[in-house]
Amino acid sequence: MFELIGMALGGLVIGGLVAYLARGALAARRVRTAEREAESLLVDARAKHKEVLLEAKEEAIKIKSQAEAENRQRRGELNRLERRIAQKEENLDKKADGLERRERGVSAKEKEAQDLLAHLEELKRKQIQQLELISGISSEEAKGFLAEALEEEVRQDVSRRIGEIEAQLKEEAGERAQEIITLAIQRCATDVVSETTVSVVPLPSDEMKGRLIGREGRNIRALESATGVDLIIDDTPEAVTISSFDPLRREVARIALEKLILDGRIHPARIEEMVQKSRDEVEETVQAEGKKAVQQASVPGLHPELSKLLGRLKYRFSYGQNVLLHSIEVAHLAGMMASEVGVDINLARRAGLLHDIGKAVDFQMEGPHAQIGANLVRQWDKSEEVTNAVAEHHGEAGSMSVMGFIVSAADAISGGRPGARRESLEHYLKRLEALESVANSFSGVEKSYAIQAGREIRIMVKPEEIDDLEALRLARDIVKRIEETLAYPGQIKVTVIRETRAVDYAK
Repeated sequence: MFELIGMALGGLVIGGLVAYLARGALAARRVRTAEREAESLLVDARAKHKEVLLEAKEEAIKIKSQAEAENRQRRGELNRLERRIAQKEENLDKKADGLERRERGVSAKEKEAQDLLAHLEELKRKQIQQLELISGISSEEAKGFLAEALEEEVRQDVSRRIGEIEAQLKEEAGERAQEIITLAIQRCATDVVSETTVSVVPLPSDEMKGRLIGREGRNIRALESATGVDLIIDDTPEAVTISSFDPLRREVARIALEKLILDGRIHPARIEEMVQKSRDEVEETVQAEGKKAVQQASVPGLHPELSKLLGRLKYRFSYGQNVLLHSIEVAHLAGMMASEVGVDINLARRAGLLHDIGKAVDFQMEGPHAQIGANLVRQWDKSEEVTNAVAEHHGEAGSMSVMGFIVSAADAISGGRPGARRESLEHYLKRLEALESVANSFSGVEKSYAIQAGREIRIMVKPEEIDDLEALRLARDIVKRIEETLAYPGQIKVTVIRETRAVDYAK
């Protein structure tokens, strides 16, 4: 029994030793496998590290070469700029020397002219004294006799001289003026927007009309009260008409109505909320359009209040012409003409852009829009030259500066070019009738015809009452009467026709 137990214990001990040795061998193999994998990973990591370093070096070399190329290009540009500046400085020095030489020559000629004038005055004085001694009368008495003797001759000669002077002035200045104005017109063109006092808002269905009117008309009354416009809801299918002479109010009402239609909730409280949002939106649009106009006209540094007033002109029209687009066009034209005649281009553009600024608030103030605009410019711009040009551009100031002439001419070009403005048939006929009535009011006029849309009037006179010299005087008198009594775009050509016919019959 004990022997069996001892044998069993021995077997167990031997089995445990065998198992222990087997586990040790397995662990040793695992350790060797792990070491080989570690060495393989280390080799791969070193290879990748070398590749990354090579790529980084290549990228650094590439960036360095690009930087060096850019530096060479910039150095070349700087060298070219330096050469151009040096050339310009040399040209300026030459021009300055030439101007100094001319100035010295002009000063010398001016002194010679003054000396010659003094000598002529002395000769004139001596001749007058000799004539008084010879005639026995004073110079004042001689002037009176000569005036009486020449009065009739001068009266007959005045009309002829007027025609000659006008022809001479036109010959000298006409070509240059036409060149300047034609060049300005060719370089500037602006789209035209038709004038309107109503806006039409489409409706998704006729059922929406009843919702806009509301119970007992409370919705439409609330909308008209909040916006200050008239809503016309008639038999026109799926449309509502907004009527108002104030374009800002009409635009606010249009936007508010579109918002209400999209929202679907239409009641007095919602109407007031939408009207306020629309008013804020229009205000933002006004400011944005003012800034945009300043940029388009190339007028930097304009006061924000003037820019805001310019934006209001987006909704103002004159004879179908949008006033904001007209102002931008006048600014460009004025700048072009100023560059041709040697006037400050920036001031000309500023004056042209602001010349109709008074129309933004003329319904709130009394007086012509030119004077209102001049007051606004004087308040915020502080430029006396621009202020005077704005006040003078319609000839209401009593005087006219060079800048005023330029702005007035640019305004006339923009308003008088074909397609710029339109007027109703009633106003058109009244203007033609007024033009013909002015011509018919003069004695000796037989008939008058306004042609070319009122830009020319032809007058037939009675040949037995009006001679050739009187015809010249009559044309000039009619021109003055038209300028004093009528308002018209551009200019009106007055043609007086005197025709004598002799008829006989051979029998």
